[in-house]
Amino acid sequence: MTVVPGSEATTTLTVRNDTDIVEAYTFEPVGPCAAWATVEPERLSLYPGTAERVTVRLRPPRTADVRAGENPLGIRVLPVEHPELVTVPETTVVVEPFGSLDAGLRPTRRRTWRSARYQVELANRGNSPTTVTLTPADTGDDPRVRVTPTTVDLRPQDEGAATLRVRTRGIVWFGKSTTYPVRVTATTAEGESRELTGELVRMALLPRWLLALLALLVALLLLWFTLVRPAVRSSAREAAEQAAENKAQEMVQDGQLQPGPSNPAVIGDPGQAQQPGAPGGAQPGGTPGGTGGGVSRQSSGTVEVRTGGGTAGSGTYVVPPGKTFLITDLVLANFQGDEGVLTVVFGDRVITTIALETFRNQDYHWVTPIEITENGAVTANVSCDRPGTPASGRQAQTCVEVLNVSGELRDLPTR
Repeated sequence: MTVVPGSEATTTLTVRNDTDIVEAYTFEPVGPCAAWATVEPERLSLYPGTAERVTVRLRPPRTADVRAGENPLGIRVLPVEHPELVTVPETTVVVEPFGSLDAGLRPTRRRTWRSARYQVELANRGNSPTTVTLTPADTGDDPRVRVTPTTVDLRPQDEGAATLRVRTRGIVWFGKSTTYPVRVTATTAEGESRELTGELVRMALLPRWLLALLALLVALLLLWFTLVRPAVRSSAREAAEQAAENKAQEMVQDGQLQPGPSNPAVIGDPGQAQQPGAPGGAQPGGTPGGTGGGVSRQSSGTVEVRTGGGTAGSGTYVVPPGKTFLITDLVLANFQGDEGVLTVVFGDRVITTIALETFRNQDYHWVTPIEITENGAVTANVSCDRPGTPASGRQAQTCVEVLNVSGELRDLPTR
């Protein structure tokens, strides 16, 4: 007889009493099918020489424990009065195969920058061996889906697994996350099919808040270099110049520095020699030029001041008699990087007081010339705190500052 798991099948058994007494019979299924076989009625009484049929019902459950194929079934017939006459008639029950596939995708959602792996979990809940074929859904070139292996053999109650790899094209540096569906179909040899679904979320490599932060940092850098830094440097320079000026005024009040001329020389007149005894060296540097027939000419002169550390010194040019000097350019040189204070005085006017450590070369220019009449002085007062280090790499013994003035040397009108 044939039976399908999960359904019911019946057959009959004929019982005959060949004894000379009334006999009662009990029935007991035996063998692999005994768990799901019953006999109705369970007890039967027969007169001598009579026979009667009983019904055998088969109700196999739809589980993998009921294996497909031929299974023997026996019914033990036990006489109550004569138990030694027990008999066991047998038959063969053919259990039909059925398929039951349990499948899942783990995890169902992945977050990644480019690629991810999923696990395809399979279990054969049927009563016969089967082969499961895995087919990923066609997604074109993006994303690319690959499953390994593509077929899995499963015996009843066996479990298996396969790896599903998903890879997207390229990397998204900035922007929103993109969600891709992931689908794979599991099909058994009996034709049972299960579709497994999941998601792949491709994230941007750098979050959007980081892009906003970078933009803010760039804006802050631009603000620093265009507004804040120049203002800070200007404030620092003004503070240094104010400190140098205050220090120079203190030295003048203490008598350590005299702003008047102490080393007269003739500006632009090569015939005027340096006067001895001045603390600084004054070198004439007149450069004739211009066209005025002796009335005026371009001229320049240089003052070099040398003084030891912790002392003060000065150098001076003096405008020659009968001349007036119209100064348009002033160049200061601190090539050693000395530390201290330099004060430049034109006549009785202080032009600038500057800290030596704030510059190596500094120049000033005037559209309207500064006029110094005959015998007026251009003076450089230096207070040396610490000699610097020139290009030779060895610290100098004295501070050396150079001042160059240039402009137009003009004859005074005759009275």
